[in-house]
Amino acid sequence: MLLALAAVAALYGAVVGLFVPRAVYQLAVPAEEFRRTACPAGHLLPGRTGRNRCVACGGRRYGGRPVVPCVLAACGAASLALAVGPRPELAVWLLLLPAALVLAGVDLLVHRLPDVLTLPLAAGTIVLLGVVVLLPGAGGTWTGALLGAAVLGAAYLLLFLLNPRGMGLGDVKLALTVGAVLGWYGWTVLFAGAFLGFLLGSVYGLSLVVLRRLGRRSALAFGPFMVLGAWAGLLLGA
Repeated sequence: MLLALAAVAALYGAVVGLFVPRAVYQLAVPAEEFRRTACPAGHLLPGRTGRNRCVACGGRRYGGRPVVPCVLAACGAASLALAVGPRPELAVWLLLLPAALVLAGVDLLVHRLPDVLTLPLAAGTIVLLGVVVLLPGAGGTWTGALLGAAVLGAAYLLLFLLNPRGMGLGDVKLALTVGAVLGWYGWTVLFAGAFLGFLLGSVYGLSLVVLRRLGRRSALAFGPFMVLGAWAGLLLGA
C-alpha cells in the first residue's frame, strides 16, 4: 500500500515537474517586471502554464531542461508519501511541491521570490490545512500551523529589519508558508526545519566563500534552503 502510494506520488511529481521550467522562465525577471510574456525569439506565450516549448519556433525549448525538476519533484513526492502515508495532509504537501520548486528556481536565477507566488501560497496553505484538520486521520493541528506561520514569519521579519542586505522581504513572505507547514507537526518540527534551512544555507555560503566564488558581503539565494529545510522537517515530523 505504502509503496503503491509512493509510486503514484512519484509519477505525479514527474508530471508536474514538466511545467516548472516555463514558470521559472516567466517569473525570473527583474523586480520592476511582472513576468515574461514571450519566448527569447519574441513570440507571445499562450496562457500562463504549460511546457517550455514555443510552437511558433517549431517546438524549440526555452529556459532550462525539465529533467532536473522532474527528478527532484518525483523524488520529493515519493519521499513525502513514504513518510506521511495516506494521511490527508499529504495532498497539501504534494500541491505545494511544484510551487516550491518554482520559487527555488527563480530565487537561484534572480535572487527574488515573487509575490505572485509567495503570498497566495501562504494563504492557500493555511486554508487547505484548515480543511484537512476536519478530515479523519489528520496528523497535525491547524493551531500549530497558524502559530508556526506567525512565529517563523516574525523571526524572519526581525532578521530582515536587522540586516536588510542579508534577508529579503521575499524570504519573510515564504517563511509564512514554511512556518505553517512545519508548525502543523508541532514546535519541535518547526524549530528543526527552520534550523536545517539555516544550516544548509550557511554551509553552502561558507563553501562558496572558501572557494572564492562568493564574497563575504555577496547576496545568497536563501529560498532554496528554506524549501529544503521544510522538506527535511516534514520527513522528520511525519
